[in-house]
Amino acid sequence: MHAVQIDDLELIEGWSENDPARRARFNFPIFNLTGALASSVVYFEVDPGQHLGMHTDSAEEILYVVSGTAKAIVGDERGELGPGSLALVPAMVPHDIVNASDETVRVVGFFASATVVSVFDDPFAPSGRRVVGTPVPEESDVAALAI
Repeated sequence: MHAVQIDDLELIEGWSENDPARRARFNFPIFNLTGALASSVVYFEVDPGQHLGMHTDSAEEILYVVSGTAKAIVGDERGELGPGSLALVPAMVPHDIVNASDETVRVVGFFASATVVSVFDDPFAPSGRRVVGTPVPEESDVAALAI
């Protein structure tokens, strides 16, 4: 069993050099290299007045809002998500999470794949990367999991 305590995660901070309202902290605590065969998890936080950034994911995602209130943008749809809310984001549909509250929005995303590639419209600083996600496993790692 691979267990994770969200409060103990080391979060990666990313922001936009072009959009001062884009800033988030995130981590992928469960994915192919932690033993998952068919799913993965992302945890992220967005502070008041900030947003995650428009992006697409290679796999379907279920969002669960742990705390705070967010405006979710999924394709052409808009909606508000509060603590305890669940939302479906289909694979490859552009989406963003905007903090619409005065507290940090904390979200857990559950993906229907053990490998996820997320492509953002705007690169994350300081890395300058538009593509984030779970690492693609080495072939030998996948073979070892299948045994």
